[in-house]
Amino acid sequence: MSNVNYSVVVESASKELSARERIMVKDFTNAIRLDTETADGHQLVITPDYYAVLSVHNEKSDNKDYKKYVIVDKEGNKFVTGSQNFFSTFINIYEEMAGEQFDISIYQRLSKNYMNKTFLTCSIV
Repeated sequence: MSNVNYSVVVESASKELSARERIMVKDFTNAIRLDTETADGHQLVITPDYYAVLSVHNEKSDNKDYKKYVIVDKEGNKFVTGSQNFFSTFINIYEEMAGEQFDISIYQRLSKNYMNKTFLTCSIV
């Protein structure tokens, strides 16, 4: 997905993506935002199928270059976040499970470092 002011490139993925899958993961408009979905103490449980790490360039953003992480579940639902903390925890679980099916619970926790701030994380179910 690219135009003069905005572009998205698949940096890496947990599997070889078809052209259709590459186009799908680069489109965030119909993705479920993990930060919104887990607001106000809500938890989300999903069964991940695969993930992609995307490099975004957006001229209209304060930070013009950033990463987005997309997880597609076994039902084909697409979830997106920019949280490095979440992705670090997720990837540790994903790699340890090495191809086995598993569920993760996604939620927010209060930060110990920043008063009244939360961070996105996950745990295996």
